[in-house]
Amino acid sequence: MATANPAMNEAVYRRAGLAGTPTRVMTVQGAVVKTAVLVVILLVTAGYTWSRVVEGPNTVSYGLLIGGAIGGFITALVTIFIPRVSPFTAPVYAAPEGLVLGAVSAVFEAMYPGVVIQAVGLSVGVLAVMLLVYGTGIIRATERFKIGVAAATGAVCLVYLVGIVLSLFGARIPLIHESGVVGIGFSLVVVVIAALNLILDFDFLEQGAKQQAPKYMEWYGGFSLLVTLVWMYLEFLRLIAILRGSD
Repeated sequence: MATANPAMNEAVYRRAGLAGTPTRVMTVQGAVVKTAVLVVILLVTAGYTWSRVVEGPNTVSYGLLIGGAIGGFITALVTIFIPRVSPFTAPVYAAPEGLVLGAVSAVFEAMYPGVVIQAVGLSVGVLAVMLLVYGTGIIRATERFKIGVAAATGAVCLVYLVGIVLSLFGARIPLIHESGVVGIGFSLVVVVIAALNLILDFDFLEQGAKQQAPKYMEWYGGFSLLVTLVWMYLEFLRLIAILRGSD
């Protein structure tokens, strides 16, 4: 089962094996509840850093941003490689991720008032639409579809990685970060790819339930879905900022 999200891979279920008892089987409903818990944790910590950044840039706000980024990255790696600990590491991941998200959102909001509520609204709307099209079978997670989305996501990650490397030398990839046709087009494409990743995420959760994965995989599934949701929200922030900047 190909998937663009590195946390959502068929090998994860093979390593997890089957649940020990029928009452300890992963369910889609359970994964949804765990995702909701992680979102709440993320929003709480995001609200805290938001308030600190709004007060004005300071050592504490920068420390929260950097510490949250490092903590979230390390916790994500632990969760991906050791899914069994996801009931503990998934909430821990959500907390520092919220610190980063709150700081970034506050900065964007200061530059473009109203951008955060717009990005949140679009993210929720796209999530609802993707649930609808997946649930009704309008879009099916076929192997060809999964491979295509995985390849597109990999290409986007490669572009961002090159951008990070170039930024270390004071350079940047031309056009894609600017408010021109190329920049807007690139951002739109990335938003679409992020949204399509939700289809893979839904399929991943459904397959886990069908394969009778252990109960703790609900936390892992929630963590994986949160990764995609955060990515999509950040891409909407970026797209709206580019569109507002081109006015």
